[in-house]
Parts: sequence; C-alpha cells; structure tokens
Amino acid sequence: MNPGLDARRAAVRALKFVLESRTALDAALSQTPEFARMEARDKAFARMISATTLRRRGQIHAVLSAFLEHDLPDHAGEARLLLETAVAQILFLDTKPHAAVSEAVTLAKTSAESKRFSGLINAVLRKVVAGGKDIADATPLSDNLPNWLRESWQAAYGMRTVEAICAVVMGDPPLDLSLKSADEAGKWAEAIGAEVLPTGTLRKPDIGDITALPGFDEGAWWAQDAGAALPARLLDVQPGETVLDLCAAPGGKTMQLAAAGASVTALDASPKRMRRVADNLGRTGLAAECVTADGQSWGQDASFDAILLDAPCSATGTLRRRPDAAWIKNEDDIASLVPIQDGLLDNAARLLKPGGRMVICTCSLQPEEGEGWLERGLARNPDLETDRILPDELPELERAILDSGSVRLTPDMWSTRGGIDGFFIARLRKSGKV
Repeated sequence: MNPGLDARRAAVRALKFVLESRTALDAALSQTPEFARMEARDKAFARMISATTLRRRGQIHAVLSAFLEHDLPDHAGEARLLLETAVAQILFLDTKPHAAVSEAVTLAKTSAESKRFSGLINAVLRKVVAGGKDIADATPLSDNLPNWLRESWQAAYGMRTVEAICAVVMGDPPLDLSLKSADEAGKWAEAIGAEVLPTGTLRKPDIGDITALPGFDEGAWWAQDAGAALPARLLDVQPGETVLDLCAAPGGKTMQLAAAGASVTALDASPKRMRRVADNLGRTGLAAECVTADGQSWGQDASFDAILLDAPCSATGTLRRRPDAAWIKNEDDIASLVPIQDGLLDNAARLLKPGGRMVICTCSLQPEEGEGWLERGLARNPDLETDRILPDELPELERAILDSGSVRLTPDMWSTRGGIDGFFIARLRKSGKV
C-alpha cells in the first residue's frame, strides 16, 4: 500500500464519477475502494486534489492546451484525469513537483488503456513544471466555471463581481460553527481558536477533524456556514412558537430554531437525510418532531406561527465548499427545480397562520431560484407580502440587502474573512391576525 499513490488514484476515480455520472464529490470519493482504507490525512489529500482540480478546471485546461498538440483520444482511459490532477498538484497545491509527475506516470502504467500514454504524461508534466504557472496566472479565474454558469452570473452580477466571486471560491473554505448558546460564544471561540463573526457564527481558518474540537462531544455547536445560519436568525423565532422547518436536512437550521426555544417540526422528503437530522439533534441534546414527507403536499390540518423554507436548488452559491456543484448541475436541472420550489412555497403559504411570518431561502446564485422565485410566489399568493430585512439585522453585510428588502449574498462578501456562501433570503408575512 502506497498512501500517496492511493490518494491520487482515489482522486482520479472520484473525478471520473463526478464528471461522468454527475455524482457529488464526497459521495464519489466514498465509492472508490482506496478511500475506505486510507488514514484521515490521506483522505484529506485525496479530497484536496479532486476539489482543487474541479475548482481550477479552466486554468488547468488552458495549461494543458499549451503543451498538448492534440487532445487525448477517448480510448486514453484515465490519462486525461491523471494529467489534470497532477497539474492541480504542481500549480495549486503544496506538492513537490517530482512526486506529482512520477506518481502520475506510475498510475498511468497500472492501466492498459493509459499505459501507452505514460511517456506523454511525463513529458507534458515536465513542461508544466517549467512553464505552467505563467499560463495559469494569465487565465481569468472565471474561466474555471462552466460556460453556462459564467454567462448566467455575468448577466446577473456583472463581470467584475463574477471575478471577485471566483477569487473567493478558488480557495479552501474556513470552518463555520453555529452555537447552541449564543452567550457562550467567547468561551468556545477561545477554546477552538476561532473568531466570532458579526452575525454570531464562529469561524476557524481551517477545517480539520471537527470531531476532535472542544465542544463537539458536548453538542455545544454544529458546522454551518455563516450564510446558511442567517435565514433562521432572520426568522427570529420566540420561545413557545410553533415553527416548521421545511426541507430541514441536514438539520442546522432545525437546531437553531430548537435552541431558540421554539416547538419545531422538521420535515424532509428523504428518510436517509431525516436520520441525519435526528442524529444531529441527538448529539446536541435539542428536540424537534421529525417528519418524512413531501413538503409540497404535507400538513392538511397543520398550521404554524413561523415557517423556514430552505428549498432544494442548484446550490451554485456553495462552490467554496462544494466545487462539484458547478459540474453536476446545468440549466436543465434548474428548470426542473423551479416548479418544486414554487410548490413548496405555495404549501408553506397555506400552512402559515394569518399574521405569521416565513423566511424563504436558497443557496443559489441563480436569479430564477431567488428573486424570480419570490416574485412568482407573491403573484400566486396575494395574502403574502415582503417583510423588509433591515440593515441592523445584518451587521457588516448591509450591502447584501436589495431594494426589495430581501437579501442577496454573494461569496465575495466578507472576502477578507474567507467569504460566505451565496444565498437568496426573503422574509414574508401573511395578512390577518394570529
């Protein structure tokens, strides 16, 4: 067993799953036979290689195009991915170039399909070592996005913002933690080596093994991006209120609502994902009623003081943490998700008590899954109106508030702190009195 070789092989095989089968990266890694037997450090290396290759695909392709007279044929097997992952190591990771080159060649020789290209791989990668960095640096960061995604972001936000977003999502994200008790922020920040962000999230520069951090066994906190923590914060539930967390898995928002003292019903359509919600509640000692059902039709006799709807979406706002999202989704996927988002909002409007409030959100940068979703929902549900989010509710993120009173987070916000996941968030109220 060669840990470095196994990690590189797992990265290549996982990338093949991601790109050919549109499988999420973590699921793809878990399907590789090498990954299960690796030590934690080697697993982290395999994920770093594959994630970096996905983040930097445009730059990697530009570099390889400069040194390949012809693209590799379809029968080259994994040779192309061996080249791509080796370039990622040479140019963007702290990997010794000779190790990246020699192990890529070794891996090529283990397959009948790629063996015949081992000499080419060696020659190209040596050229990358000598002159690849200048080519990569001259390539716009936005070239790392699929064409459809880059063009949609450019139309929505302008090229300057797109480049700023890409500058953030190219790097490894920090570890963000939500606390069960906000009063203990200082205590746990000191114990973990984190800073307290203006919105109350704890942020640690590196992720590492979160199960080894102080407070994990006590259930004092849970991992949750600072952007993902904002919808529950903006719902501002009060002790004793009945609250529905619609599309609750993996449970971060459910735990926020339960920690605020609300009587929470957590609902998700996936039994597997709902088990994860229950596990997270168990670790933190928080309580919620867990329901597995279709959120578009559930709850004929139910009604709630407040509802949080984090609808399934393309997840294009989460590329800092999920670089695979850019490559396993496309425009057709978004078109298929829009009716689901609309159906969930309509059912949430029906389940909300008169005078009640609702926060809707998606971790997407696509306007049709955000601003367009809100506009469609208000047109279909005239008893709903926007409850404007105010600047003092988003300290140091005030520029995310739109003229409509809703919120558009983009990853370049808080760029000096490590960025934030992209989100659309709106708060609504239902006409009438409770």
